[in-house]
Amino acid sequence: SWWSKYVPGKTDFNIWAPDIVLYDGTYYLFYSVSTFGSRVSCIGLASCTNLASNDWTDCGVVINSTNKSKYNCIDPSFFEDNGTVYLAFGSLSDGIYLTQLDKATLKAVGTPTQIATRNITDNAIEGCCIWAPGNGYYYLFASYDRCCAGKDSTYNIRYGRSQNVAGPYVDERGKSMLDGGGTFIASSRDRYIGPGGED
Repeated sequence: SWWSKYVPGKTDFNIWAPDIVLYDGTYYLFYSVSTFGSRVSCIGLASCTNLASNDWTDCGVVINSTNKSKYNCIDPSFFEDNGTVYLAFGSLSDGIYLTQLDKATLKAVGTPTQIATRNITDNAIEGCCIWAPGNGYYYLFASYDRCCAGKDSTYNIRYGRSQNVAGPYVDERGKSMLDGGGTFIASSRDRYIGPGGED
């Protein structure tokens, strides 16, 4: 019922880009509430103790965006780093952002930091995730260009790396992901069109 406070135009139950994580003994589900192409969005949270029992509890909103926000609060991706927890998110608008979360509530605290953008009006970047394999680097993966257009989808997967979780992330050429950089991993090939959502 609280969705309408943050996304007044939401009239259906079509939510997307879920991220389920096990944190401190509890399963948490982050999810996107928006209408397609809108910046009036929010990321919601639910929790449960056992995935098999399906006993989800509504935990409300994590972070929201409005038409006045630079960022768009969809496509959440949880990341824990040495006891600090973060949420990477974003789509279209002004790219990918990172915000710290309160460890007790998993709600956003502080001001989100931009970590990637395209700087190209007609091309998107979204669906991100951060991975740290333990080699001293953080890797930011993201889906570039357009999804959801069937065989005409131009989605492709790229990444950059950084020695700091908040960036700057750079590709193999040294170009920052804040300046449209990103090393290709996969794009359309043969019958596989528009790979993305790479978490």
